[in-house]
Amino acid sequence: MDFKMLCVQAVLGLTPYQPGKPVEELARELGLDAEKIVKLASNENPLGPSPRALAAMERALPDCARYPDGSGFSLKRALAGKLGVKPEQITLGNGSNDVLDLIARTFLGPDRSAVFSEHAFAVYPISVQSVGAESRVAKAHDGSRGPSYGHDLGAMLGQVADDTTVVFIANPNNPTGTYVTTKALGDFLEALPPQVLAVVDEAYFEYVDTEDYPDSLQWLDRFPNLIVTRTFSKAYGLAGLRVGYAVSHPDVAELLNRVRQPFNVNALALAAAEAALGDEAYLQRSRRLNREGLAFLQSALQARRLECIPSVGNFITVDVGREAGPVFEGLLRQGVIVRPVANYGMPRHLRVSVGTAEENTVFIQALDKVLGC
Repeated sequence: MDFKMLCVQAVLGLTPYQPGKPVEELARELGLDAEKIVKLASNENPLGPSPRALAAMERALPDCARYPDGSGFSLKRALAGKLGVKPEQITLGNGSNDVLDLIARTFLGPDRSAVFSEHAFAVYPISVQSVGAESRVAKAHDGSRGPSYGHDLGAMLGQVADDTTVVFIANPNNPTGTYVTTKALGDFLEALPPQVLAVVDEAYFEYVDTEDYPDSLQWLDRFPNLIVTRTFSKAYGLAGLRVGYAVSHPDVAELLNRVRQPFNVNALALAAAEAALGDEAYLQRSRRLNREGLAFLQSALQARRLECIPSVGNFITVDVGREAGPVFEGLLRQGVIVRPVANYGMPRHLRVSVGTAEENTVFIQALDKVLGC
């Protein structure tokens, strides 16, 4: 039996998303001590979860035989209070990836198209293609009119066609770390046809410390076609629990919730996310550690005459001056996991997550060995 004969045609051309290599897998493959491996591949928070989140999970454990609150009432209420929105504007997801996929399944399909930038987050084309829609990819900036590798919103607007229903804007973008400014994004939203949804993916929002970076939530009342997505996986340190959310017009949220799977966020994740949301001291420690680590990595890489893309996220992407694949493999043999980004059209680059001060130093030392510095 050839099961491909049964498969939806759009799925046949898909390439599965490749996550960062797990520590355990590398330890098995190379016989390394897992405790000595440094993973800087998946933009995780090196502090680990908030202590409040851990305590909340412990309290929730005895009720794990029960289904979680399918509406996520308590977490949505806490988010609404924190963000200054209404609970009915919030859609919870199994990570923000789940919410992005919900948007595709709700508003895209055959005979429809979505627009996103070159070098943008890999989930966009996967979600678009899986529902049989067309991906319209705009060239990124070349450095002459905007940041190299960054979103060119003018080019993206030029890709919007009569059949376009969704535009994805990663701000900041993964894997480049670039961002679009308040003015640029505001002008784009003004120019976008009202029947096209603008999805602003702010997974790294909490890390950004730049005056001209927008908080897209401020525009929700002005642009009913705006959807903002965020996550607890990065700055809040809950990547393993998978919890994210979208904020939108209530009518949009109502449609997304028709497609959302029941109980898509588990009970431990709901409890941990609500607790983490209230731990401001933890969030500030995360931001400070990232700011210091990002500055260290950028300085160390530039001292080695390696060109970095300026980043406002919790990672930095560096041109290693040669094909990056062998450098990546060499780092693996040194017990350091980073992320090659050839699948994003950047074959000479590696993306490096910000770790602890010790982890960042281990990476630089390993890189020196691999590059023969």
